[in-house]
Amino acid sequence: MTHFKTQVAIIGGGPSGLLLSQLLNKAGIDTVVLERSSRAHVLSRIRAGILEWGTVDLLREAGVGARMDAEGYPHDGCYLSDDDLMVHIDFRDLTGKQVMVYGQTEVTTDLYAAQDAMGTTILHGVEDVSIHDLEQAQSFVEFTHDGARKRVDCLYVAGCDGFHGVSRNTIPEEKRRAFERVYPFGWLGILSEVPPVNDELIYSNSRHGFALASMRNENLVRYYVQVPLTDKVEDWSDQRFWDAFTQRIPAEAAARLITGPSIEKSIAPLRSFVSEPLRWGNLFLVGDSAHIVPPTGAKGLNLAVSDVYYLHRALIEVLTGQGAAGIDDYSNRALARIWKAMRFSWQMTTMLHQFDGEDAFAAQMRKATLSHLANSQTARRELAENYIGLPF
Repeated sequence: MTHFKTQVAIIGGGPSGLLLSQLLNKAGIDTVVLERSSRAHVLSRIRAGILEWGTVDLLREAGVGARMDAEGYPHDGCYLSDDDLMVHIDFRDLTGKQVMVYGQTEVTTDLYAAQDAMGTTILHGVEDVSIHDLEQAQSFVEFTHDGARKRVDCLYVAGCDGFHGVSRNTIPEEKRRAFERVYPFGWLGILSEVPPVNDELIYSNSRHGFALASMRNENLVRYYVQVPLTDKVEDWSDQRFWDAFTQRIPAEAAARLITGPSIEKSIAPLRSFVSEPLRWGNLFLVGDSAHIVPPTGAKGLNLAVSDVYYLHRALIEVLTGQGAAGIDDYSNRALARIWKAMRFSWQMTTMLHQFDGEDAFAAQMRKATLSHLANSQTARRELAENYIGLPF
């Protein structure tokens, strides 16, 4: 059996695993990254495009911010609408900060380039992963790679392998507790090479359902509409999508809409999920392995980055002889921020979506909430503070 030896074994080669590895490597800590998919597949996944300013700062600290700063699009605010009422949430005026429009695929590309330059061991096509001796002084991870069984000996394991990965389920079932809410709808999203309908995002609630006008750059949009979970991508032609999207965004935005063929189309179900704790012995959960948020609040990638922030500092402390207080407190510190982001994402989802079987009261509450935002700077500031990202 082939053996590797490292200080931190990282399971998962998506953005959270790569960012953790990058930050640890910069501090002189050795890592090995194990990823079940090919690099091409990881880079093909269409995900988040909104970065909190704390995420932006941490990417810069990691040495992977140059292309983001050159090609990303800082946004000073966003719009929320209810039919034709549009409310502007001015992040810069309300908080002094912005968000950055820069796709997760681009972040991952930058991290791969930086990790390759450092010579980090990143193994793709890894299968049958198992984690062992988590309550011993040293642990190890076994896996199959290139048809052979292999092993990484390590001091710590970071589980960055997503909701369906092995890491969370390695924690004994009687030692963990899950909290979940599954929403009865999904988001149908498309990518299209057309100019954005607006210079900032529009979160649109309407009597026809929810829509989101987002973007990746000045000629690439990411638009969404709310759909039943029973719908399939094949049910939605491009024309059907554009008709629904046009109905759901405010009339003044619809008048500017430029349509085109989709270059990617997918349906994402919405759920809120948290598994506690985030630590079991030498294993630490990061990102989607521990929590899932609806995309409504733009928190998925950003919440994983905040986990990375807490964990990389804690691991550097313990591995450079500064003590174990950081790793002992990692789960509590990360969960405190996770639950605040959960609340915000749940609040945004409830405020902007129609639910099956709801009564007329629910629709009036959505209207009243948006009216309150339109007339209360305090309410707009509270939303802006959460959207741009609570402090780490």
